[in-house]
Amino acid sequence: MACEQFRVGVLGQPAGTLTALALVAAGLLVLAGRHPAGARLRWTYGLLVLAVGVGSVVQHGPHPPWQAYAHDLPLAAVLAFVAADAAADLTGRPGPAYHWWLVPTVAMVPVVAAGPIVSTLAQGGLAAVAVGLSLVRARARPQLRRTLLGALLVLAAGALAGTLGERTGLCRPDSPLQGHALWHLLAAVALWLLAPAVGAGVRRGAGRRNPRTSVL
Repeated sequence: MACEQFRVGVLGQPAGTLTALALVAAGLLVLAGRHPAGARLRWTYGLLVLAVGVGSVVQHGPHPPWQAYAHDLPLAAVLAFVAADAAADLTGRPGPAYHWWLVPTVAMVPVVAAGPIVSTLAQGGLAAVAVGLSLVRARARPQLRRTLLGALLVLAAGALAGTLGERTGLCRPDSPLQGHALWHLLAAVALWLLAPAVGAGVRRGAGRRNPRTSVL
């Protein structure tokens, strides 16, 4: 759990619960956006972001016994999906590359059961793969560079704020200002900023098949 003190009730950690709604809003904004050639992928991504928000609300709010699954599985799914999206674009084979994102998500079920430390380490590994492939993609796809780097910079700022607020002397359990809450807000912005890049490999392939179709 984050630094914020937990209180019994629907809003167990008020700052964490309320800011998790920003992730819900990000998912809804992605779903409400325009969906070009990669519409199905954008819908999948939007639903996964929405699930991350709902899972965070469950964990930081009522905190039922199954909260770890509600929180960790959607997060793992988003990270795996982003990695698969980057791999699909880089390899030029969107079909096969997209098939594997469910594998680490399902594999996370026993990992979550093993405990929070193991689950956090596994999520860190997935995050490293997703960020690494996104950086390679940013270098290889100048059209997407601003989108990808912008999202990654916001995400990095959120991760820094969350780490400082939870693991340093800045941790104040009773304060309404929480580093983890800021992480929620910045992560929501980053996931929303990343949305235009989702499915770009599919759209690029469609453009090659039809010369009159725009690449993006």
